[in-house]
Amino acid sequence: MLLLDDDVFMLDVLSDMLEHLGEFDIRCESHSELALASLREHQPDLLICDLSMPDVDGIEFLRMAAESGFQGGVVLLSGLHSAVRLAAERLAVANGLHILGTFRKPLESAELLQMVSLQRQHSARLAGRTGA
Repeated sequence: MLLLDDDVFMLDVLSDMLEHLGEFDIRCESHSELALASLREHQPDLLICDLSMPDVDGIEFLRMAAESGFQGGVVLLSGLHSAVRLAAERLAVANGLHILGTFRKPLESAELLQMVSLQRQHSARLAGRTGA
């Protein structure tokens, strides 16, 4: 899993929440360039992405992720208005990304558990398509 958020505290909180849900390979990035390199190198099953970052906005990062061929599930997080989150979700889907959910920060544990379950189903479908 790849977590992208410019707030290091939020990265710690999400990472801790995920560790309580099971064993995951979790990579945390606070800069979009490092996150994009990690996305390409490790090809995570799940990307949890903040929409508001100082070096690049989340929508631009999602466009770059789609262009790099990212096939995993995406969870969008933001403290921004719900209309902004919805617009970002629509743009990500239009770019071919599989959005598992769009949530207001901070994400609740139950919401994260639901997204992990959806991600596992998405990964199983992808594996079935590729014959893996």
